[in-house]
Order: sequence, then C-alpha cells, then structure tokens
Amino acid sequence: MNADHTPLVRVVVLTFDGGQMTIDCIDSLLATDWPAERMEIVLVDNGSLDDVADRVRAGYPQVRLLEPLANLGFAGGCNLGMRLAGDHDFVALVNNDATVEPGWLRPLVAAARPAADIGAVSAKMLFAHRYLGIEVAVPGAATINRNDPRDLGVRVSAVRIDDVRADRRVSFDEDFYGPELPNSEYDEEIARWSRDRGSIRIAVDTEQPLPRVVSLRLSSPEPRTVTLTTDAEQHTLQVGAERTWFHIRLGDEPFDVINNVGSNLYRGGFGGDRGFLERDQGQYQSPAEVFAWCGGAVLLKREYLEQVGLFDEHLFLYYEDTDLSWRGRLQGWRYLYEPTSIVRHLHAASSGVGSPTFRFYTERNRLLVLAKNAPAKVALRAGVGEVRRFVRCMLSAYIGRPLRLQMPERNESAHRRRVLRSYLQLLPAMVRARRAAKPSVDRTALMSWQVTK
Repeated sequence: MNADHTPLVRVVVLTFDGGQMTIDCIDSLLATDWPAERMEIVLVDNGSLDDVADRVRAGYPQVRLLEPLANLGFAGGCNLGMRLAGDHDFVALVNNDATVEPGWLRPLVAAARPAADIGAVSAKMLFAHRYLGIEVAVPGAATINRNDPRDLGVRVSAVRIDDVRADRRVSFDEDFYGPELPNSEYDEEIARWSRDRGSIRIAVDTEQPLPRVVSLRLSSPEPRTVTLTTDAEQHTLQVGAERTWFHIRLGDEPFDVINNVGSNLYRGGFGGDRGFLERDQGQYQSPAEVFAWCGGAVLLKREYLEQVGLFDEHLFLYYEDTDLSWRGRLQGWRYLYEPTSIVRHLHAASSGVGSPTFRFYTERNRLLVLAKNAPAKVALRAGVGEVRRFVRCMLSAYIGRPLRLQMPERNESAHRRRVLRSYLQLLPAMVRARRAAKPSVDRTALMSWQVTK
C-alpha cells in the first residue's frame, strides 16, 4: 500500500429485512468525511422480503448491490461482499443497524497504516439510544442451591416503566447473569439474576417525555437486603421469596452506554464486547490493543484477510468475528481500538439478545470456536461441560420435575438438545480446520488475554 495515496476502502453492509435501518446506515456512510471516489459501498441483501433492494437500486446508484437470493448468515453474506475482486486497500464492516459519524473512517485508517502487523482497528460503538439507569447492590449475594454455583443476588421477573411494560427499552449490564427462560408457573415476563451488584438501563425515546418511575418485580429464595440507586434517589429494600414490586424514581440526565470498544477473551473462552453496557464516562478514551475486533464496526487490512481468510460460514451468525480474530492472532496479527471513531448501534436488532436464535448460535459457536482455536485442554473442557449441562437438564426436566409433581420444562431441554446435536455435527469440521492451521503463535500463550469480567 502506497503511503502517499488516499486508500480505497470497501464498506460492506449486510441487510436482512433491515428496512429503514439499512437506509439510515447507507445515508450515514455517504456523509462520511472521505473522498467519494475512494470509498466503495457494497450492500449485500441476504434474501430479504422487504423493499430495501428496490429502494437502493432506485435511489442510490453509487451503492453496489449484491442479492444472493438466500439468507447466507452474517458470515456468508459478509464474505460475499469481502471476496469481490477489486483494488481496495481496506475492507470496513458496518452493521446495517448502525449509523456512523462523519469522521469515523479517518482515525481507523490512520491507526491501521503505521504497523505492518495491525490487521484490524475497531471503532467505538455506542448504543444508538441514550439511557437513564438504576444501580442494584446486593451485598449478601451467595449460592442458593448446590446444583448452581453462582453467587445470586435478586431475580428480576418483570419491569414497568411509568406503569407500562416495555421490555425492549430495558437492558442489564454484565454484572447481571445472562437471560434465562421465564418461569410460566410464576407468571414471569423476564428472568435475570443479579450478582452482588449490577446496573439496569432504561432507553430514552427522544420523541417522548423522559421516563420518571421504574417498577421492578424482585424475589430471592433467601432473604436479601437490596439497595436501588438512581441519579434521583436511593432505596434500601428487604427482598424475599414472594415476588414483590418495588418502585424508584429516575434521574433526568440521559447518558451514553457503550456497546463495544474492541472485544475481550473472557475466562472459559467466551468472546465478548469490551466495555459492554458500561456508562460512558470517558474510561475508554485512549487507544488500546485488544484481543479481538467486533464485526459491527471495524476496518480490516487487505493483507490480513488475504493471509488469514474470511469468516467461517459454518458459524452462520455470531462468534464469526471472534473466530477470525483468533485465527489472525495465531498468525501473529494484532488489533487496535480507536476511540475517536464513533458508531452508534441498535444492538442485536435482528435477532434480539436472549432470543432462542441468539442463545443457540452464541452457545454453539463458542464451543466450535474453542474447538478450532483454543488449547486442547480448554476446548475439551468446554465440550465436556456442555455434555454435563445437557445431562443435568434432561435429569431435571424428565426425572426431577415429575418427582416433584411438576410438568417437564420442555423449552430448555429442547434448547440443550439442539445446541449439543449441532455442536457434535460440526465438530469434525472444526477439528479438520484446527489440524490444517499452521500457527506461528502458541495457542496457550494467547490465553493470557483472558479477563474475568
């Protein structure tokens, strides 16, 4: 790449029934502070049934449109756009449910160019909405039964915003455990356990008045003292086994929340968003090297893709960026996070965090990525752990619950069967890819990137 010329950047956007979100994304890309003749926008319509392809053909002649007439998944759709012939220097991936600020591209290119071993640079991804928040503190969090090793605080089973259910406006930070299937016997609408602390975020609608009061339905099999804090007030509550509503007034100064500032490798081999759901208080204002990049907003060097390859299409959706990052790390490539490149993202707008689709692909693909890239002991431990989860779930659903005169919990058992079956079906392909790889970096050495949270 000639250091004196303006690089040619191909921007690949994937849409699947993205509607107006996709058009908004394209409009923001066209407003980028970059010479128009040095930026190529490629839109891959992944078998959509909406009218976006027609709208782009009619109104955006500068956008190159690819229509595979099938849903190739995020991996296959992005690969279609990335592998097109051309003389581009970089490929940028931007989610169709994201919008970029005009100055997003220049700092990414500037960060990528100086060092030959920089394969990718991640943007600072903020959630599209701004938020008001509730801090939850449960100092007595502890294990509740011998079959669950987690330290549990309180269980949130329903939320109301000014007396209205609006679950899509509610998010939980990483100090809450992941979503569980709500228990229909107890009329649960959501199911989230806290640890000893955590934050709940309420999205602000700029076209509506600020939300004023949030009501949380909380419970715990063991008595817990819980403190709820907002910018407006603080309450200390006693929570027990009975599911009880508690109310708290919100502050009146919305703030930004981080979606991704580069990606981490978490203990146990989980890939995840660095800074996810943290209130943006300037804590990530410095550039940094990161373990992996996020495919929602990233600049990829052409030489990196030529050596390491494209996404693994077996993965279809989720973890494909972690896999490609890991494969590059094994070949000696590094990745940076650039805080002055700002992108706003509607997180998981296509599949929904906690949805059956999200749970299946993230849980299965984590196992597959470990089988392909991690040290053998880590990969084996993860696979055996999944078998144990499956066995425990089957015993509980079809033996334990009937013995307690309860109906079997069929949703979770069906989910565990699907994850394990698909993992075992694709495991041979991951093992073949692992054997074919010729890493220049020791697999065990990369585990030093693991962080606990």
